[in-house]
Formats: sequence, C-alpha cells, structure tokens
Amino acid sequence: MSERKIVVLSAGLGVPSSSRLLADQLAKSTADRFRQEGADTSVKTFELREYAVDIANNMVAGYAAPRLQELIDAVTAADALIAVTPVFSASYSGLFKSFFDVIDKDALAGKPVLVGATGGTARHSLALDYAIRPLFSYLRARTTQTVVFAAPEDWGGADEAGGGIVRRAGRAAAELVALVQDVPAEEQGRGGIESMSFEEILANVGR
Repeated sequence: MSERKIVVLSAGLGVPSSSRLLADQLAKSTADRFRQEGADTSVKTFELREYAVDIANNMVAGYAAPRLQELIDAVTAADALIAVTPVFSASYSGLFKSFFDVIDKDALAGKPVLVGATGGTARHSLALDYAIRPLFSYLRARTTQTVVFAAPEDWGGADEAGGGIVRRAGRAAAELVALVQDVPAEEQGRGGIESMSFEEILANVGR
C-alpha cells in the first residue's frame, strides 16, 4: 500500500494554541489508525497564522505568493485533510475562512476531511454543525460523521478528560481512514453536496 499523505491545518492564533493541540491529537490518531491498517503515512502540519499576510494579499491581488502556493498545492495533493479552527462569534475564525476563500472551489471536491474546533465553552461546539461542516459541504469535501470539539476542560490534565479527547479523536480518525480507503481513484473530484446554479434552481421550482 502506498504512503498516505495527510495535511493538517491549524487556525490557532496563539503559541501554543488549543487548536494546534487538537490538530496534533487528530493527526496522531489518524497516523496510528493507518498504521494499524498496514499503511505508512506522511503528515505535514501548517499553522495558518504564519500565512495570514500572504492570504490577505492573495484576496486583494488574486495571486498566491510562492510560499502560500506551496501550502495550497499540499492541501490539493493530500489524500486526507485535517482542519481545526477556533470558534469566534459562533463560527469559524476569519483566518480559517479566508484560506478556503483563496483556494480553487474544486480543490477539495471528493477529498476526505476530518474537522475539529476549539472554544471557550462546550456551547461553541454547535458551530461545527451549523457553520464549519456546511463550509466543507459547499466545497464538496467528504467529511467524517464524527467531528471533534475541545473546550478548556478537555485539556485539564485529568485522565478522564484527556481520555475523552483521545477516544473521540480515535473514532473520527477511524472514519477518516475508511473514507480514504473507500474512494476509487476515478471518483476523486466528486462527493459531498452538489451545488446548483441559480438557473437550475429556478428550473426546478414547482416540479
């Protein structure tokens, strides 16, 4: 079995950040799961805050700097993507959304994606289903059924709290590996919710 390429994106703003902690746990669980299935992995982790200026310049000029283009190419070529964002105002961070605004709208079509988020309270976990998952559905990515949220208490150091994160990450990782292994090469580029043009929507009204 060929080596599986996993790209991990963390939109955390601090150093260190809870988003990076969660991203690292999800990456470890995924690599461990692939290893159990007899597959080697290559994991590359990127901190989006290090590309903030390049992302902003790309949005204004419409051109990706070489460093940012390397990141975009890595995401496009990955067998699987792990994406983690902090939750601000009940949604993903502006930095997180801006990155997905500058990549090609078809770059994630059919790609297996594991989504994670962090926030100040467990109530922020709602953003995963009401904001973050719909973003990847629009991009026609194939997201795992299990998404992982981490609140401050999850990093409290107690064995039970830490074990909860590990268990959830393990379940999500198993689903991500299953998605990667179930996608025939000819089906890459399809998946998720197909979007319709405005004209197509009007044509179906009343049917």
